[in-house]
Formats: sequence, structure tokens, C-alpha cells
Amino acid sequence: MKVCGSIITLCMALQFGATTINAFIFVAPAGCRNNINKNNNNNFAGDPLHAEDRPYLGSFGGDVESNFEFVREKQAAVAAAAAAVGTTAFMPPPPVEEPPVVLEPPPPQQQPTAAIPPPITTVHGGPGMWDPRITQIVQGDTLKTWSYASNFVDKVQVGLKTDGRPLDTDIELWQGPDNTPVKMRVYIEDGKLRPFSCVIDTPSNPNTVAIRNIGQLEFPLASCVCAAEVQPRPEGPLAENLAALTIQGGALKTYPFESNVESVQVYLKTDGRPLNARIELIQGPNNNKQVIELYTEDGTDRPFYTVIQTPGSGNVVRVVNTAPVEFPLTSWVAPYLVDTNASSMDVVLGGDLDW
Repeated sequence: MKVCGSIITLCMALQFGATTINAFIFVAPAGCRNNINKNNNNNFAGDPLHAEDRPYLGSFGGDVESNFEFVREKQAAVAAAAAAVGTTAFMPPPPVEEPPVVLEPPPPQQQPTAAIPPPITTVHGGPGMWDPRITQIVQGDTLKTWSYASNFVDKVQVGLKTDGRPLDTDIELWQGPDNTPVKMRVYIEDGKLRPFSCVIDTPSNPNTVAIRNIGQLEFPLASCVCAAEVQPRPEGPLAENLAALTIQGGALKTYPFESNVESVQVYLKTDGRPLNARIELIQGPNNNKQVIELYTEDGTDRPFYTVIQTPGSGNVVRVVNTAPVEFPLTSWVAPYLVDTNASSMDVVLGGDLDW
């Protein structure tokens, strides 16, 4: 097999190990070169590497430095020939500079929040005071009850009135069988001029408010028990600003008011002991217009709050502690509504107006 070309010769020289003293160079015969060109269909035409007048390295031996020098010359000739025909040697593309990657901070993670129900402080909605749906007529010697089983009802307001006749009734708070933590006896000379209103605490459930008309059949009354619109009591800063007095067991305190005071608020409580008291509205010497006899088994959990109407002049509120000396109570008594347009001078008209 006839092989010509410097590349094959160089590879063979490197394979078998060329020496510096045994290199031989031969010139391929013209016939051989003609045969190579003819067999390759002139593929090497114009290739300086296969020129006819160039020597070829032998397969065995030769100077290594001379061999590589010859190869470098051939490579330079190939590069020059490629540049002449408009082609370039393969060069790796230059590295493309990528823009710097700016790392954005991750968005802040939202902490999961649990749905917190709003605090329930008062009972909203429902029928208000003296609503026909919760107002009942209590005939003489008759009992009516209002029951509450909800835990959200912590206090109720009780209202009593008549069409101008006297009012005599018993009010009780029932909690469970044979348990009456609050009871009171109420007497009013005129239930239309001085209607009754008080607030009863119901810290536990179920609770039932019972109203019994102990008057005669000819003296009916209208009663209402409401849990939606309860009058605020003098607690916190309001109670601290009022004139508070400690009433020992068996003692009494009196509070006179001017004629421009239309109503008075009374608030009684203890330090956790039972509360026994008698509240009187006096107008004139020994003339009781309203009397409340009160009992509460715990004056801290179930304090007593009422608003007493005081029309006219010469009104005095008297608070009596009917318990023994070991059971003192604290009393707040202050004006509730004051007529600012009324005169503070007490005027008593009598006799002939033309005089």
C-alpha cells in the first residue's frame, strides 16, 4: 500500500521514535505522486503540503527538531492558503460577558395570624327597655318570671311602674333550685311619678328574675326586665369621684338634695360579705315616698345599683345598714339628672296667689 503525505510520515516517526542520526529523506517518484493525485481526484491540488518538489520524512529515524520544524512550516503554509481563499482557521468564540446577577432579597413571609374573636363587653341588640315584647302586666297577687340561660348576660335592668297607683312588690333572683342570691321589697307611693329602676348582676347562668305583685287586685303594675340596654353603673373613675361613705352595721347616712336634682343614683357594695340595707326617699318629716329593703348574699359579685326619681323639693335619701356591726357596706349617692334651667331656691307656694 502506497502512502504519501507528511502527516502520516510524522505520525509514524513519532510512533516508532525518531533519532537524530538515522533520519532519512526520500523524494517520492514522480509516478507515485501522479498515482496519488490521480487516485484522490486532485483533492490535494494546490496544497503546498503535497508539492512534488518537497521531501518527505521517513518512517524510521530522523532529527526530531527538524521534523517538527518541517511540520510548523507546513502548518504556516496551510494557514496562508486558507486566508487567501477567504477562510479562517477555527478559533474558539470569545467568552461572552454575562451581566452580573443581582440577587433580590426574598419577600418577607407573612406570619400566620389566628382569627381572634372580638371581646364581648355588653349585650347588643334585642328589645330595649319598656319594649312591648318584654313588658308584662302583673296583676295583684300575681307572679311573673324572666329567664336567661346565656353566659353573655352578666346583668339585667328591672323596671316597674304603675298608672299612678301605689306599687308594692317583691323582686327575686333565682339561680338553681332553692337558691335566691338577691331579693328585695319595693314600695312606691306613686308608681307613675316615681317609677322604679335598678340593675341586678347575674354573673352565673342560668338566672331567673321573678317579680311578684303583693298588692291587692286593684293595684296592677307594668314590669320589664331588659338585658340589651343596661344603665351604666358608677364604676372605676366615676365611682372614685363620687362621695363614698362606709356605713357600719346598724348605722345610717342621709343625703339631702336640691330641688333642681331630678333623679339620684345609689350604689351599694361590700368587700364580699352579705349586703343588707334599707334605702328610703323622704320628702318632709317622716314621709316616705319610696322604700327599698335589700338583701344580697355577696356584695362584691352582686352589688346593687338603682336610680331614684326625686321630683319636687326637700328630697332626702337615707341609707340604713340593717346588718350586724360585723358587716359594713360602702355607699355612693350622687345626683343623676340635674335640671340646669331650674332655680336652686326652694319656693313653697301657699294661700292666695294674688296676695
